[in-house]
Amino acid sequence: MIKSGLIQMSLPMTEGEGTIAEIMQAMEAKHIPLIEEAGRKGVQILCLQEIFNTPYFCPGQDKNWYASAEAVPGPTTDRMAEYAKKYNMVMIVPVYEREAAGFLYNTAAVIDADGTYLGKYRKNHIPHTTGFWEKFFFKPGNLGYPVFQTKYAKVGVYICYDRHFPDGARVLGLNGAEIVYNPSATVAGLSQYLWKLEQPAHAAANGYFMGCINRVGEEKPWNLGRFYGTSYFVDPRGQIIAQADEYNDELLIADFDLDMIEEVRNTWQFFRDRRPETYEKLVEL
Repeated sequence: MIKSGLIQMSLPMTEGEGTIAEIMQAMEAKHIPLIEEAGRKGVQILCLQEIFNTPYFCPGQDKNWYASAEAVPGPTTDRMAEYAKKYNMVMIVPVYEREAAGFLYNTAAVIDADGTYLGKYRKNHIPHTTGFWEKFFFKPGNLGYPVFQTKYAKVGVYICYDRHFPDGARVLGLNGAEIVYNPSATVAGLSQYLWKLEQPAHAAANGYFMGCINRVGEEKPWNLGRFYGTSYFVDPRGQIIAQADEYNDELLIADFDLDMIEEVRNTWQFFRDRRPETYEKLVEL
């Protein structure tokens, strides 16, 4: 049995109300009470939202936000590792990563329950369309689709726009993921109906659990729209088993049984019946 948590969060301070460093400090500080609450309630695996300690600054193209990128592992992951160790709690910590000058990624670090840094996932699919100018800020990921053996489960990460691509979701399953976390930042409008369609489909097609996170509120001065929350957990049958609301900061907790993975895969033999020798078209350039 696994107890997992997701934190969806609104912005306490935005551009024009402080320096970039102050905005980041305020966002991290706002998370701490819910991280502590998760620990006190016995959460074993906790995931934070996409680039959890900044606004979603991609509706603009302001290079000043490059200054919010940092090394991974680095200062923020080191601080989060202290909470992981304090509560014996695995943490998935999404941040803006700076590998070197001009090498910037949308990244999630995975920290084990003893505070050990296990590795990172870099967002592979980078959108570039109205309001989502992500190619201005991020290089595409180059680490594949790693799965991390944590104290409690084998964990994979997919980030936001990745969820529109079933190929990587399948690779995470083939790589052994039991739980896939998708930290996101998505607003009401065109893709909202896909929010509860794609990720349950990935969970069912691959026979694993997913934890899906979206931030809440509106963020000025970008005014991209309302981040509609509704973070949720979905089981290997594609059924949503717990869901947060649309408007409020929230720690969502769910208990689930990893034995369901084998039960479902023994019924639906999707991995057995795959025909990879017929899929050449999928890897054509």
